[in-house]
Amino acid sequence: MILEQTNSPQDLKTLNVEDLKLLSEEVRRLIIEVVSKKGGHLASSLGAVEICVALHYLLNAPADDIIFDVGHQAYPHKILTGRKDSFNTIREYKGLSGFPNFKESEYDVYTSGHASAAVSWAQGIAEAKKLRGDKSKTVALIGDGSLTGGMCFEALNNCGHAQSDVLVIFNHNEMSISPSVGALSNYLTKIISAPIYNRIREELESFLDHFSLGKKITNKAKKFEEAVKGLVIPGIFFEELGFRYFGPIDGNKLDVLIPNLKNVLSLKGPKLLHIITKKGKGYKFSEDNPEDFHSSSIFHVEEGTFKKGKESFSEAFANKLISLAKDDSRIVAITAAMPKGTGLNLFSEAYPQRCFDVGIAEAHAVGFASGLAKKGFKPVVAIYSTFLQRAFDQIIHDVALQELGVVFILDRSGVVGEDGPTHHGVFDIGYLRMIPNMVCMAPKDKEEFQDMLALAMTINSPSSIRFPRGEAYSLGQSEKVRIGEGQVLRRGGKFCIVAVGSMVKVGVECVELLEKDEIKGSLVNARFIKPLDEDLLESLARDYELIITLEEGNLSCGFGCAVLELFERKNLLRKTKLVVQGFGDEFIPHASKEQLFKMYGLDAGSLAEKIKNFLKEDNLCQN
Repeated sequence: MILEQTNSPQDLKTLNVEDLKLLSEEVRRLIIEVVSKKGGHLASSLGAVEICVALHYLLNAPADDIIFDVGHQAYPHKILTGRKDSFNTIREYKGLSGFPNFKESEYDVYTSGHASAAVSWAQGIAEAKKLRGDKSKTVALIGDGSLTGGMCFEALNNCGHAQSDVLVIFNHNEMSISPSVGALSNYLTKIISAPIYNRIREELESFLDHFSLGKKITNKAKKFEEAVKGLVIPGIFFEELGFRYFGPIDGNKLDVLIPNLKNVLSLKGPKLLHIITKKGKGYKFSEDNPEDFHSSSIFHVEEGTFKKGKESFSEAFANKLISLAKDDSRIVAITAAMPKGTGLNLFSEAYPQRCFDVGIAEAHAVGFASGLAKKGFKPVVAIYSTFLQRAFDQIIHDVALQELGVVFILDRSGVVGEDGPTHHGVFDIGYLRMIPNMVCMAPKDKEEFQDMLALAMTINSPSSIRFPRGEAYSLGQSEKVRIGEGQVLRRGGKFCIVAVGSMVKVGVECVELLEKDEIKGSLVNARFIKPLDEDLLESLARDYELIITLEEGNLSCGFGCAVLELFERKNLLRKTKLVVQGFGDEFIPHASKEQLFKMYGLDAGSLAEKIKNFLKEDNLCQN
């Protein structure tokens, strides 16, 4: 096997194209084998095998910089850069990251998990090289989804204006090209990307400049060239931005990809190579159903089937929203390229005219929601917690300042497990609770979440509901939800746990463990991060000598911090000891959710031991 003998990109340079094709198939088989057992981003990585092979065959990484946008298509890159033997550890704690990670390998320029940033990074690197006299190459590999993000357009605009020496490879995996158009485009690309063409053009311009009419003739020649390209090449938009556009070409055929890529790499200035790849390439079930295999759970390779799970919080959200929308024509839903991930595909089926997918454009999604709210609609913006932080300014300026009742649904809040630091949703408590007019909610279970969603439809200011990834469970003890009111679940003892959102479940488990040791305690479901139930919290400070706050988020500016601020303001800390529990001031690594909770002492067993120690330290006798 060729892959067995491939330990670094340098090993590719001794291979011919036919060997590279065999290597690509071996890489593809390894990805399928491992992801079927571990889960991960399958479809996009399968489609990007040949482009990764071609880049490492032609470039001299890591001296040449290869920058991945998002990074979920980087599995073949990892395999080709000395990590094939550890690839079976991908997404495991202390194993390979599911995304490029600059701490993992010198070949990973950035830790990348959010779309639309790579061109900006690449331009900065290219300009730094220019200042240093560094002649190495800089390549940004972006997907078609990246082009819906404003940051990518901003970077393309500036890169073209500055004529930065960057190659942007536009990997388009959602478009099919008819054979005739593809053949013609491939032929034209070979002509305009060939060195002889560019040398003739440069020499013609130099020759004409020697004559008095040279400049005028040169300009006319350029206009003629642009006019021809405008007729036959779909990339005239990029040309107008200052890029040389080449393509589209078949990105899954190495004998087409390698010569074209080699020619384009020889050119200076900003260039864009448009390739067409098949998402899920080489695995029929993934090719037929790329959305389900985009971020895949464990599956059966021969059958292409997944283990059926129970109703998720995302599905519970969608089902309740559909129910509410039947009686409220104001309700509209917005997602940023994640209709299935957020459950809004179900809402779209029920109300196609009232559901909007704006693409990977979170800032626009919030601004768009602002306009809908301004005209009397009730927009529900469903975005993963980690991605909503990309629209922080719009939440403040376009929604909160305008006093508009947009509802923000923060899917996958808290730690998300194996996807790691780019995807953990641990910052939303901090970045939302500081915003004036914002109501921030976190339900303890499925029923409370659905009640909060109904309540959000009655709130005239912006509101948010955060919930975790995974199964929508029930804890019972349902009570009507009112703005700013917590819920007392258990009373007794001399300590009290005040938990918010998903941590209420952990709080229940913790109290039950302590009761087995005849240690009684109280448990409060905070429900609201903002506004806090100040009356309830003040009464707790009077009644308990030890209060522990629990949150599945970063402690900096978090829920516990809000309670601490209240206690400080009300001079309550002299009466009680307050201990805040959550994730520290750091980026959390990738591991299973259970492992992360254990590592950070947030599982029920660890918390129970901590509480025992707190009680011993303070000599608090238990009843």
